[in-house]
Amino acid sequence: MNLVLIVLAAIVAVVGLIILIYNGLVQKRQRVNQAFADVDVQLKQRVNLIPNLVETVKGYAAHEQETLQQVINARQAGQAASTAGEMAAADSAMRAALGKIFALAEAYPDLKANTNFLQLQQELSAIEDKLAAARRFYNSAVQDYNTAREQFPGSIIAGSFNFEPRDFFDVGAGNRAALEEPPAVSFKKG
Repeated sequence: MNLVLIVLAAIVAVVGLIILIYNGLVQKRQRVNQAFADVDVQLKQRVNLIPNLVETVKGYAAHEQETLQQVINARQAGQAASTAGEMAAADSAMRAALGKIFALAEAYPDLKANTNFLQLQQELSAIEDKLAAARRFYNSAVQDYNTAREQFPGSIIAGSFNFEPRDFFDVGAGNRAALEEPPAVSFKKG
């Protein structure tokens, strides 16, 4: 009788442990999903400001068509991105293109003084701050989740219930080198 109770208690303990680990993995996966959604929202807010920024710059620097086209292309890539890797690549392109736009303002004093441009610049700056925080939160959530799914005995539960690893929001080695270079802007007036 005592042996049966001991075996039953052991089975209940193992099942309880499996349930705890499973629920912990679900909670961490949901935190990653929520953090990814937060990054996505910030990226979409930034993308939605781009047409206004491009139109404002066009009025002052219409002959800077190449720079404006880079911003438009980066916006389109950002809208099409759906994974963390795609979003990171699109984010890198967008930051580089926006850097060129803001560098243009230095060459065009009237643009730099335009209240609409200044307001858009402030809004983009605020979004960039929020986006940086959202990326940090996402990467922290991914780190917690991936660690939990790789540690024993979580790895057994994660493998049994198809808890897939998540990618960090990372610009990648190739894009990192490009981000370290200042934007090249040519000031052709004509």
